Amino acid sequence: MDIKDTARPLDGPGISAFLRSLPARPLLLGLGEASHRVETLPELRNEIFRHLVEHEGYRSFAIESDCLMGLVVDDYVTTGTGTLDDVMERGFSHGFGASPANRELVRWMRAYNEEHDDKLRFFGFDGPLEYWAASPRQALTGLHALLDGPLPHTRQTLDTLLGPDDRWANEATAMDPAQSIGQSAEAQRLRLITDDLVALLDTQAPRLSAEDGERAALYARTAVGLLRYHHWMADTSPARWIRLSALRDAMMAANLCALAEHGPALVFSHNLHLQRNKSYMPFGDQSLEWWSAGAITATRLGDRYAFLASALGTVGADVPPPDTVEGILSALPWDHSLIDARRLAQAITRQPSPRISPDHAYIPLDPAGLDMIDGIVFLKEPVSRE
Repeated sequence: MDIKDTARPLDGPGISAFLRSLPARPLLLGLGEASHRVETLPELRNEIFRHLVEHEGYRSFAIESDCLMGLVVDDYVTTGTGTLDDVMERGFSHGFGASPANRELVRWMRAYNEEHDDKLRFFGFDGPLEYWAASPRQALTGLHALLDGPLPHTRQTLDTLLGPDDRWANEATAMDPAQSIGQSAEAQRLRLITDDLVALLDTQAPRLSAEDGERAALYARTAVGLLRYHHWMADTSPARWIRLSALRDAMMAANLCALAEHGPALVFSHNLHLQRNKSYMPFGDQSLEWWSAGAITATRLGDRYAFLASALGTVGADVPPPDTVEGILSALPWDHSLIDARRLAQAITRQPSPRISPDHAYIPLDPAGLDMIDGIVFLKEPVSRE
């Protein structure tokens, strides 16, 4: 089989043909980033999402950004609340609000909703995390406010136990567990209170509107996840960062599974978070490994989850060797290609060599994992962000 027979141009018809080649229509279509530092892929992502909306019935978009901050963006695109400048500043984590492609996406989604009754939705699906964690205040108090009747714990009790937010959002806890309050008496009691509130939410679900029920469930997932994460931030064992990495992706997976109820949806994140196999990442003198959000989600959704990994060809002075997957794909005639990964694995007669990139922000494709990817979005010469 010729390599070209496994690929097609990355355009609207190519995307639709790819979807029809899958065993089932996905509720979640994951589009992975090989590096956050490349602007070309987010721009292509916008084109892909527009095609999915206009031709394939997609109505939801999710990005690897704080799930609570994402509420600000969703309010804007669905109702027009706020201004675009304010939304880009307050609605994204990880610095993603500064991306021109993200700004254009939000602008387009708002413009689309102004003209259509069937509204597009925007979701962040990461936890309120960087390498440290935010205060659980917004999630806990938001959940508390949506519950009814005599509650087992007062808002004052929550505020007293939470204390100042800067105790929770202390960035130094990333490298110094002794500065974390995640295993303090107050934090332990908050975990028990959260369990009570989540149980109460289950009992009150029938009285909540669909919108309030969705938001309460998000607050509940986030409060539980944040308090777990803070607990392990205070851990001093060698497994600390492995646990934290796994917990972060478990929070992502919980949000993705909830998002599947709004499917079909396009999900945009790093390959490491969307792939089906284990994720590996060097971290100081450690090598971290954990099951990604994509792996967990695929376990629950089966073939209703599909994953497009991205891969990059020549980036600056980094040229892929011809015996790597990226080197092989560089021979394709298109600048942007969509490849059937499983057919590619069958077409390659000699096992490719792993690519070793001098750009530590780029994680090359694993040649041994092609059969766990549905498709590859290949950018022959992408443009990096300054």
